Amino acid sequence: MASILERNKNMKPKKKSREEYAEDALYREVWEEVNNEKTHAFVKKYYRHLIAGALGILIIATAIQIGIRVHHNNKTAVATNYEAAVASVDANALAALSEDTSGATADLALFQAYLIDNDIKKLEKLAQDGHTHDFKDLARIHIIGIKGDDMTPQQVEDYLEPLNTKKSPFYYTSRLTIAQKYISVGDRENANKWLDKIINDDSAPAVISASAQSLR
Repeated sequence: MASILERNKNMKPKKKSREEYAEDALYREVWEEVNNEKTHAFVKKYYRHLIAGALGILIIATAIQIGIRVHHNNKTAVATNYEAAVASVDANALAALSEDTSGATADLALFQAYLIDNDIKKLEKLAQDGHTHDFKDLARIHIIGIKGDDMTPQQVEDYLEPLNTKKSPFYYTSRLTIAQKYISVGDRENANKWLDKIINDDSAPAVISASAQSLR
């Protein structure tokens, strides 16, 4: 005897009558009409919010596109002005460019302006107001090279204190500079303390470590 499942499997699907097809069509039509009415009511109730949202998205997208274009144009203009100032060896143009830009580009322009006219005020401004720590530290090292003879060893230490971190690319240079300042005034004890800090540091660059050993 065939099981119920087997009998059901062999049964042909019942054909719908015209009346049943008509009922289905009427049901779909009514359902669509109801949905249309709900949609219409929803849009009527919230159309202001929908329009505001659409406009907001449009404004944001437009603003992003404009921002990208303006940013690109500004970058291009800065690069062009920078190249022109360097090519003309114009310290004033580079200093002005540093005022109109930001980040490492501004710091580099100001440092190059100093290299052209040797105006220590540019270095002091860079050390004080630079945008990047690396250029600020570089400026301090150069200022010690210029003014260091008129400073006490403690003043040199204090001025180079911001460089007393391995995050600074001039960390070891500043330590060697401080040691050299103590040597210049005949204070071997304090000089050796700074030299030993370099010599005993396995991370110290070979050139600076060798210089420290020769001074020790």
